Amino acid sequence: MDFRSLIVYQKAFALAMRIFEESKSFPAEERYSLTDQIRRSSRSVCANIAEAYRKRTYPKHFVSKLSDCDAENAETQTWLDFACSCKYITEETKNDFFDDSQEIGRLLNFMINNPGKFGAGD
Repeated sequence: MDFRSLIVYQKAFALAMRIFEESKSFPAEERYSLTDQIRRSSRSVCANIAEAYRKRTYPKHFVSKLSDCDAENAETQTWLDFACSCKYITEETKNDFFDDSQEIGRLLNFMINNPGKFGAGD
């Protein structure tokens, strides 16, 4: 099994790509702040899932990287709040992205609480 086959990775990747597309319309003055931050944090969820999966031989490392994923996911939610408050995205778009982010968080927490089901320690 490859990390790309994990449902959480697929959902996180899809959300990061949707955020990327939506953030293309952010003002130019946000290029090196909000736009960059929201893209980085959403993509970091995916990157940390990949790293966690490769470290699953070491259960504590696996869980630690998944914890990093969860933190990046929460950071993405914060940037979505800012994007909505600044009127760069609609409340509906924010809520749609939040719903996906919440689901990703639940999947990550399942992995954190059940590392053996993902080959950690094998």
